[in-house]
Amino acid sequence: MTLQKELESLLYRVEKPGRYVGGEYNQVVKPWGSVETHVALVFPDIYDIGQSNLGLAILYDILNRQPDILAERAYAPWIDMETQLREHNLPLFSLESKTPLSEFDILGITLPYELIYTNVLNILDLAGIPLLSNQRSATDPLIIAGGQACYNPEPMADFIDAFAIGEGEELILEITHVYQAWKRSGTAREELLAALAKVPGVYVPSLYTVSYNPDGTLQAVTPHSKHASFPVVKRIMPKLPQPLTHFIVPNVQTVHDRLSVEIMRGCTRGCRFCHAGMVNRPVRERSVEEIITAIKDGLAATGFDEVGILSLSSSDYTQILPLTQKIYREFKDAQVRVSLPSLRIASFSVELMDELKELSPGGGFTIAPEAATERLRAVINKPLDEDVLLETARTIFEHGWLNLKMYFMIGLPTETMEDVQAILDLGSKVHKIGRSIAGSRVHIHLGISTFIPKAHTPFQWYPMDTPENIQTKLDLLKRGARQAHLKMTYNLPEASQVESWLSRGDRRLGAVILQAWRSGAKFDAWSELLNLQAWQDAFARVGLDSDFYTLRQRSLDEVLPWDHISTGVSKHFLLTDLRLSQAERTREDCRNRCYNCGILDCFESIRPAQEEVYWGCP
Repeated sequence: MTLQKELESLLYRVEKPGRYVGGEYNQVVKPWGSVETHVALVFPDIYDIGQSNLGLAILYDILNRQPDILAERAYAPWIDMETQLREHNLPLFSLESKTPLSEFDILGITLPYELIYTNVLNILDLAGIPLLSNQRSATDPLIIAGGQACYNPEPMADFIDAFAIGEGEELILEITHVYQAWKRSGTAREELLAALAKVPGVYVPSLYTVSYNPDGTLQAVTPHSKHASFPVVKRIMPKLPQPLTHFIVPNVQTVHDRLSVEIMRGCTRGCRFCHAGMVNRPVRERSVEEIITAIKDGLAATGFDEVGILSLSSSDYTQILPLTQKIYREFKDAQVRVSLPSLRIASFSVELMDELKELSPGGGFTIAPEAATERLRAVINKPLDEDVLLETARTIFEHGWLNLKMYFMIGLPTETMEDVQAILDLGSKVHKIGRSIAGSRVHIHLGISTFIPKAHTPFQWYPMDTPENIQTKLDLLKRGARQAHLKMTYNLPEASQVESWLSRGDRRLGAVILQAWRSGAKFDAWSELLNLQAWQDAFARVGLDSDFYTLRQRSLDEVLPWDHISTGVSKHFLLTDLRLSQAERTREDCRNRCYNCGILDCFESIRPAQEEVYWGCP
């Protein structure tokens, strides 16, 4: 019996068989024997989440446009499907051709966040591929990882053959071409890794030696191969390519069941907690015409009735008002809804608010102050006068919006209980304003997340707040929200704890991840499946102190596990910004003034000279 037939016989036993059948509109299926190289693009979470990932969709399109390459997709099976695969001794497979993942040449794994690390091990195990890179032979697939979490690759270094650092549009083809040349050569797998290390932006962990000081801190990450770069500098696209339009239309409801169009990449605001804002510099924009064309083509190619306008801070797009006006004019008769997340209060205008109301009738409005006191907002470099915030809220309600969501963080550096209480006070003030305008129909939603210090940010040296303190703050907020009739959602403190271990871990964390997975850890981002005890036991078995990675103030002269990975933003800049934070001083938007973060020096050679190519650097 073929794998296809065996799968058909067990799909009726799982909750959502549509996750595993493939056959979606716009998928690409090539005859297996018609191409030289076979790539499986793997997202280590369920189909419902991974199918909405824009990065994976872009790589799928790029690879399948090559006549000598095919790309297929695979996702983490949910618990019910995994049970069936293991009971029937079936391997994990690709959606398009139902080919076992072990038969592909390359597995390209997307790592957007740390809480899917154990899922990667589970996928490799289900595929029958050795978990540890040093145990793989020339007959095993090459395991490549890319995505936001790869800016600190060390916790996953034992399991990944090579990391693609930065933007992958050009890098994915260069990696594939190196693989093809190696395959033709018939040389040892070590030669492939050495060749990959020569590609700018590729980090091959096995070519570096890691040493530690007696106190457990990192001494050095040192290349022991002449081919290994130091540092490994991220790849960027000097100009953003044409947006993807031929999206696969999913079989089941996904988290973002819509057409996604990226309007800009990067951010100039410099929020000190924000990993994405630091590592994705410089800002590059697409033109209004390019975006409108992409929306037209994408809607025609997919039949979606909603468009998601994507960027780190959409209202900072320099042509945001003309863009929203043109979208409304072009698509109002087609009844296409448009979502525009990531709005900054300082960028709002009444005109923009009205356009958003027309584009998303009946929807809600979202703003992200992050901190509820002006002092703490200065610490995190998100300055905003409270009077401006309240007036913005008033304008939102006056223009007919009834649902307002406000995002805040707890556990920020220098935070006090007064800062936490201020979240409730500010929420109540906004609620009162809304009720005075629209009565009981107004609803205020507080979204609370826990601050986790991230690599490559000015806060990378700070300790994380203790689990006990976080719980105390959450208890205060939950009680106060109930009393003030505010809706509130929050991240599980346990999930934040696991993420904090992994986000700033060194290579020794690989043994912890492996032990946690062996103890049952997987789908750690899912509250119902998170197994904190498995992680705590893993640290104990490996002999590492988990507090060392989270609750310790790191020395400013300490070698950090990610120092050999360069984002283009200098450590000197991050240190200077840290000191400004400690003095409660802010920096203005770097479009208005260059603070010499290092980006221009790092990428000066590829900065476009043409005026029509906009980089958000003065």
